[in-house]
Amino acid sequence: MADQSIEREAMEYDVVIVGAGPAGLAAAIRLKQVAQAAGQDVSVAVLEKGSEVGAHILSGAVLDPKALNELLPDWRDDASHPFDTEVTEDKFVMLGEAGSATIPGFTMPEFMHNHGCFVGSLGNVCRWLGEKAEALGVEIYPGFPAASYIEEDGVIKGVITGDMGVAKDGSPKESYQPGMELRAKYTLIGEGARGNLSKQLIRAYGLDKGREPQKYGLGMKELWRVKPENHRKGLVQHTMGWPLDNSTGGGSFIYHFGDNLVSVGFVVHLNYKNPHLFPFGEFQRFKTHPEIAPLFEGAERLSYGARAITEGGFQSVPKLAFPGGALIGCSAGFVNVPRIKGSHNAMKTGMMAAEAVAAALAGGRAHDTLEAYEAAYEKSWVRAELKAVRNVKPMWSRFGTVLGVALGGMDMWTNRLIPGFSLFGTMGHGGPDYAATKPAADCKLIHYPKPDGVLTFDRLSSVFVSNTNHEEDQPVHLKVADMDLQKQSELKVYGGPSARYCPAAVYEWVSDEKSGGQRFVINAQNCVHCKTCDIKDPNQNINWTTPEGAGGPNYPNM
Repeated sequence: MADQSIEREAMEYDVVIVGAGPAGLAAAIRLKQVAQAAGQDVSVAVLEKGSEVGAHILSGAVLDPKALNELLPDWRDDASHPFDTEVTEDKFVMLGEAGSATIPGFTMPEFMHNHGCFVGSLGNVCRWLGEKAEALGVEIYPGFPAASYIEEDGVIKGVITGDMGVAKDGSPKESYQPGMELRAKYTLIGEGARGNLSKQLIRAYGLDKGREPQKYGLGMKELWRVKPENHRKGLVQHTMGWPLDNSTGGGSFIYHFGDNLVSVGFVVHLNYKNPHLFPFGEFQRFKTHPEIAPLFEGAERLSYGARAITEGGFQSVPKLAFPGGALIGCSAGFVNVPRIKGSHNAMKTGMMAAEAVAAALAGGRAHDTLEAYEAAYEKSWVRAELKAVRNVKPMWSRFGTVLGVALGGMDMWTNRLIPGFSLFGTMGHGGPDYAATKPAADCKLIHYPKPDGVLTFDRLSSVFVSNTNHEEDQPVHLKVADMDLQKQSELKVYGGPSARYCPAAVYEWVSDEKSGGQRFVINAQNCVHCKTCDIKDPNQNINWTTPEGAGGPNYPNM
């Protein structure tokens, strides 16, 4: 919650949306569409923490246009749309250390195939949707993170943007400006996975009561321009297996699109046990596989990024509505893990929330709980899609990659033939990701090869090409609750995994001459806002909060 003692300017809207991602922009567009059709004027503001719409958006991305077809039925007739590459070929591959085996497409239900989907940049999709929203009268404010929410008498009545011009020691600089209040009849939270406000609201309103804990993966991605002879426009390839061992979940994606562009990415499920595991190192090692490396011969790496992905699915979706607002998109977690897709579900949930808000406003209501949104989700194709794949993630976690994926495939076929039915019922996830981490002494060390700077890279050079920037003289936005606990447990018991799980080299344990021990260093300026530390710290001792202004990555074509 916000500091109520600071005098702030305030602006009033019918609806405030936090996050200009697929969910937030789809909600804004749908609100304006419904209002205009009814001859009503609804004021809508969208806050975006990135420097521009799309700056913080990172995804593979293969987009299923199902929700877009509902939102903008004539989008194909718009010459400005960013979908220039339709999927032409699907490949599913199991990698071994030196070889591979292709998984025949006929072994998977048809919903696992990408026919009719598009490869491209989700950031550019959001930029395009932002233009559509603004053309309808939506006000979009990039560079303004929602730092806290306004709660009065148990009801959410808007948000407050972050203060600007605060020095690292917390004192106001000459440029100091307190954050603004944006008050609304309804507030929609679409911050993405493990958002700053959404995690607080879930806890404050008990939205996850009776649900399984949310699960996460860390997704890392590079954008390359490859030689024309190596480019197969429209090819979508996914792999599992090497370099991860059978007990560690994850896999890769390679998408060919545009002008000789290739997106290559790697996902590591954050319920891995060994604290010595280095997800970024696994990503770099993956590219050296003899069947992968030739693709990047003579190629140029253009960009890099990382973000957390929600993986809990059906059984981890929290209650969506609270007094005065609702969670949309990945703030609630609608990613279909086996499909590695969530943007279409995010858009649809934004649209359903918008329709519930529009009906409430038309009825003269404000600040109540949007039960109609909850009811719409229960009847939606989003819920049905997630239910059909609900056991894939828990099976993978419980039985490992080889057996777990095979059982998951069988379960998906069962759900396909008898909708909603599974021989296994609905399996649980078995606990939050941080609780899976074992003490360092119980685990094997893992040695990673030195990067060559051509095919494989270090984290600092990768952060450089993510165009990440933060004002250095500002309070550290990564809050460690108990520094002594960090040393006694995170370092001494778990071996300091923060120095490895972070894909941006934010955390270091360095020698401290004064104490003769080690000191925890936070290089907050490197942060790419992936939220992995907030998820994976074994003591839940690190809290990711919003930095000042437009800080963070600036992703082009990502």
